[in-house]
Amino acid sequence: MIPRYSRPEMVAIWSPETRFRIWFEIEAHAAAAMAEIGMIPKAAAAAIWEKGSKATFDVAKIDEIERVTKHDVIAFLTHLADFIGPDSRFVHQGMTSSDVLDTCFSVQLMRATDLLLAGMDAVLAALKRRAFEHKNTITIGRSHGIHAEPTTFGVKLAQAFAEFSRGRDRLVAARKEIATCAISGAIGTFANIDPRVEAHVAKTLGLAVEPVSTQVIPRDRHAMFFATLGVVASSVERLATEFRHLQRTEVLEAEEFFSPGQKGSSAMPHKRNPVLTENLTGLARMVRSAVVPALENVVLWHERDISHSSVERMIGPDTTITLDFALHRLAGVVEKLVVYPANMRKNLVRLGGLHNSQRVLIALTQAGVSREDSYVYVQRNAMKTWDHGKNFLVELKADPDVAAKLSAKDLDAMFDDAYHLKHVDTIFARVFGKA
Repeated sequence: MIPRYSRPEMVAIWSPETRFRIWFEIEAHAAAAMAEIGMIPKAAAAAIWEKGSKATFDVAKIDEIERVTKHDVIAFLTHLADFIGPDSRFVHQGMTSSDVLDTCFSVQLMRATDLLLAGMDAVLAALKRRAFEHKNTITIGRSHGIHAEPTTFGVKLAQAFAEFSRGRDRLVAARKEIATCAISGAIGTFANIDPRVEAHVAKTLGLAVEPVSTQVIPRDRHAMFFATLGVVASSVERLATEFRHLQRTEVLEAEEFFSPGQKGSSAMPHKRNPVLTENLTGLARMVRSAVVPALENVVLWHERDISHSSVERMIGPDTTITLDFALHRLAGVVEKLVVYPANMRKNLVRLGGLHNSQRVLIALTQAGVSREDSYVYVQRNAMKTWDHGKNFLVELKADPDVAAKLSAKDLDAMFDDAYHLKHVDTIFARVFGKA
């Protein structure tokens, strides 16, 4: 995580101050539950909450203690005792460090996901607005990067909207999967703590109870979470790459907004580069880089080890902060994207009507010509257009094999581009629902 690619709201979730505050809340809620079932005095539980909630945790002091103890949770508990006093002996009773660390991580991932969902909503809102704006803006579709058949720029954006909608659903599911609490003590058997304590902490923090924690929450949950972030990042890159291709000088059907005073190159003053979408491509790679380590974290020794810990201390903040930034940047790119319908039209007609080749092929087969011969007739005329710049429609009309089956009027009708757009309303209804 670096400030250049960070938003303060997400960074705050992963700050030491936030982490220690969550640790305290876990301990205080656990103490309250212990008091209710008679494990510790109710007055002690009240004092823990009252004094701890007013405390301002000194990160530097906790770090100083940890340099001696070599244990972060013990360092925190030692510092907390300075605020609470004698009743601090009732803090953390029957609990183990993973109860605090894993439950806190769940809370942080939940909060992070809420911000990611807000970012997804911003992307979806921008895509929907621009999709309807360009619902009927005709453009050439490409397969393998080569002209294929027409579509509309709105349909392109509708596809992205549908993809990000699926991504949002996956994020919601990932949030639910990661939102579990473990307050089960050493080895997860509840030998020194009552399961009712776990249930209380889970409820107060908006978490579910982890059925079997074995002292740690199973990391298959986290693997699924980070894999989901990786999929969303790939969707970001897919759309960013589309915009990058469309901005190429030879295409120039759309481009990133170029603000007044912006510079594209230190050497070439004419340059307007797709820097934002190139940046998004790189950020997506960084988010995906966390997926394999998260999968490898699933494999722990016996009931627990901490081989996962160092990984999660990095990928937890880094991936959520990076993806959060990327989503908001992408929303801005879509919102301000400059679209050039005239260039789309120019590119559409560049190949002299070749995008209608399939219509002619089908018409010939329906007129009684074998598919093999139909393909030969259409392709030989298409290649004249491809290689020599001939007009496809003119060549078809002059071909005796084609003319024997299709009249000039028939062929003219096949070069109406509106034909290709007749189901755009159907696509939009599927994606956005009926008006």
